[in-house]
Amino acid sequence: MTGFLKWKRESKGSSALLVEGARRVGKTTLVAEFGRRKYQSCLFIDFNEADREVISCFEDYRTDLDTLFLYLSTYYRVDLFDRNTLVVFDEVQLYPRARALIKFLVADGRYDYMETGSLLSIRQNVEGIVLPSEEDVLRLDPLDFEEFLWAMGERQLAELIKLQFSMLKPLPDGLHRRAMGLMREYMLVGGMPRPLAAYVEQRKLAPAEAEKRRIVQLYRNDIARFAHGYEHRVTSVFDEIPGQLSKHEKKFTLSSLGKDARMRTYGEAFFWLSDARVANMCYAASEPSVGLALSKNSSALKCYMADTGLLVTLAFADGRETGEEVYRSILRGDIGINEGMLTENVVAQMLVAAGHKLYFYAQSGKRPGEQRMEIDFLVVRPYANAAGKPRVSPIEVKSPRQYGTTSLDRFKTRFDKHVGAQYVLHPKQLRVEGDRVYLPLYMGFCL
Repeated sequence: MTGFLKWKRESKGSSALLVEGARRVGKTTLVAEFGRRKYQSCLFIDFNEADREVISCFEDYRTDLDTLFLYLSTYYRVDLFDRNTLVVFDEVQLYPRARALIKFLVADGRYDYMETGSLLSIRQNVEGIVLPSEEDVLRLDPLDFEEFLWAMGERQLAELIKLQFSMLKPLPDGLHRRAMGLMREYMLVGGMPRPLAAYVEQRKLAPAEAEKRRIVQLYRNDIARFAHGYEHRVTSVFDEIPGQLSKHEKKFTLSSLGKDARMRTYGEAFFWLSDARVANMCYAASEPSVGLALSKNSSALKCYMADTGLLVTLAFADGRETGEEVYRSILRGDIGINEGMLTENVVAQMLVAAGHKLYFYAQSGKRPGEQRMEIDFLVVRPYANAAGKPRVSPIEVKSPRQYGTTSLDRFKTRFDKHVGAQYVLHPKQLRVEGDRVYLPLYMGFCL
């Protein structure tokens, strides 16, 4: 709730806070708990359940706030207190006109306002309304690995991992093995609250898998409900994610969707999945430099699931249940080619949770004098050898125990002046070789 407290302290009623994120990521629960703890009262309006009488009240009294608040206070049996009541518009995308009303509610100044929602930018959810400028936005992602450790009762291990990363020193071997085991559990369970709660309570993967399957089905239902006119294209991309990530080169190949597939026809589908926070898009950057967005190539992308636990479910949902052998293989780290798919996806998930936008670099090597290069991720970080100035840090993700770093070597040689520390995320212990840092996968959330 740190972001909520910061908004409350700094805005002092001058803006509303819009909490966006995927369905079932925990937005409603967190906002309701925040209202209960930090305000004298909380008026919680769920537009997924609000009946016609409530909607009519907003329609009839949007210019008469005294009557509007009197009605809502009576209907929901909640006393309202000036400057000490939080009003929550839950699932606000289902009634966009309430979002448009925020400008006037904030100007009125009586109460604080929070909104939760998904799919907040698709056409039908912004059509006909003026988006309020008096709206701060906070993105809620699935729990990252640090938060997973907290839930598993491993808060001390999480603190130690961060400490060792700050000093670039490895964990003792026993703790390293423990952390890697927990990382594999995280890849299986993921960071969605309900599957994680089921796993923490029972320490069994089957209950968590059942919760994940419900979420995947909910996403499919949302596609059918909200992706009007292009639901088939969204479903096609969604179903293709595991197959694309299982390839050696994980760039999304549109031809897999049909020989005539083009980005101009499928661009809206990728946007839908990104806006729903179901997937994390990673775009090619043609000129690696501090301003990665300046050389973004929107037609060359990789599409990761926003939650790796859901990727496992989507990838291995061949039957009614995912077999225990799949779970055991991942936990042992011997699942083979699909392990690379999961490790790269989990690193993407951790980078997004840390606030990074996702970029990669690829060079085919087919042009004269061109060398082949594939860099999984590019992030911008302060570089100690440049007086702390920002530089591009290439990140390579390695799942096997034996691997090469040819692409990283070539990238460093070609873009030397723009390159800072280089990172290899792998299953082994931490070690440092010059400005190249080999990090165990569980330290990815520290970047």
